[in-house]
Amino acid sequence: MAIAVTPPRGMRDFLPADKAVRERSLGIIRDSFRAHGFDEIETPVMEDSDRLHAGLGGDNEKLAFAVLKRGLSAADVAAAAEQDDLLSLADLGLRFDLTVPLARFYATHRAALPAVFRSIQIAPVWRAERPQKGRYRQFMQCDIDIIGEAGPLAEIELITATAATLDQLGLEGCSIRINDRRILSALLAYWNVGAELTERALIVIDKLDKIGVDGVASELGTLGIDAPDLATLLTELGSGGWPLGDSAPKWLDTAAFADLTDLRAALPGVDLVFDPTLVRGMGYYTGTIFEISHPDLAYSLGGGGRYDGMIGRFLGTDVPACGFSIGFERIVDLLQADAASAQHAVVLVYEKDADSARLVALKRDLIAGGLRVRLERRTKNLKALLDRAGEAGYGRFAFVSADTQAAVDLDFKPLGA
Repeated sequence: MAIAVTPPRGMRDFLPADKAVRERSLGIIRDSFRAHGFDEIETPVMEDSDRLHAGLGGDNEKLAFAVLKRGLSAADVAAAAEQDDLLSLADLGLRFDLTVPLARFYATHRAALPAVFRSIQIAPVWRAERPQKGRYRQFMQCDIDIIGEAGPLAEIELITATAATLDQLGLEGCSIRINDRRILSALLAYWNVGAELTERALIVIDKLDKIGVDGVASELGTLGIDAPDLATLLTELGSGGWPLGDSAPKWLDTAAFADLTDLRAALPGVDLVFDPTLVRGMGYYTGTIFEISHPDLAYSLGGGGRYDGMIGRFLGTDVPACGFSIGFERIVDLLQADAASAQHAVVLVYEKDADSARLVALKRDLIAGGLRVRLERRTKNLKALLDRAGEAGYGRFAFVSADTQAAVDLDFKPLGA
């Protein structure tokens, strides 16, 4: 019987051409972040289970992959099942984001870090998602964070670095939606939402782009939030924008809105859009929140915000923190292979009786000249061979004949011509 050879659901293999695009994109992101003064760190793929389920990750905690304790018995499993506490069987878990590990990292190494620490983390994370387009169970995150800066400089630096990185990647038309959790809190207070329903209400509002105004109004109604002007108010909020002026709603947290206005003034080269319905699903955000939008896409390309309360859970004393994450898997799908790199990647097509030593000498000389070189023995179906080379990111080829003595004798032709 045939054995399944596909990767696990929600996880993927990458062919050479796809891998080349990914690595080139990651290189651009890494270099851009470093140019803005951020330093790269690395954390383990696993954290203690208790840490991953400490109430810091919002709904993503429910999606964490757990790692069972070693040496469990059938009795241990039965006892946990009887108490409906299967999570007690795990002591570790795969990280579901990079923010919780960063908070733990900072608490561990604080004495060795600067007063204001600017970090880069580029690494895979895992969530037990229901796989769909743009949503996977293993995916790459590209995070920058600033820890120790309580003022708006943190948001300004993060947004500036992220916008510059999107430009470096060649993504045009992106804007950054921005809001503040204080504005959302004021909105919920206006609706008389109790503290016990706050997070659930925010999760519902976060669905506005998926289920529409009527759907959000209906779900909020099931939570006991009954306001006759709810749908109208949500519609007005969704088209709020910056020029509120005298039309600003009476419930608006004016201090928070003034802070956002100041941020906009400090970022004249960034398309910053005020969206009072922006939520961000993670429960640890405490202030400014933001997301990357693209006019051709219904979903965001990344996001982040201020999470001043998280590190204090590990240290016992609060430390201001703010971060921005690029949604790499969604962005890389929009990028094309690098044509310039392809021109520096060449294929030498040789006959089966070619001298191996001469082939290697030719290859060595071309590599010394800055080229990437692949040797391919000529086949009957030459077109298929060249097509595969082109798909793998090679841009030119040359035949190695009996008369070819040196690299200067090679006649390179473009692949696909």
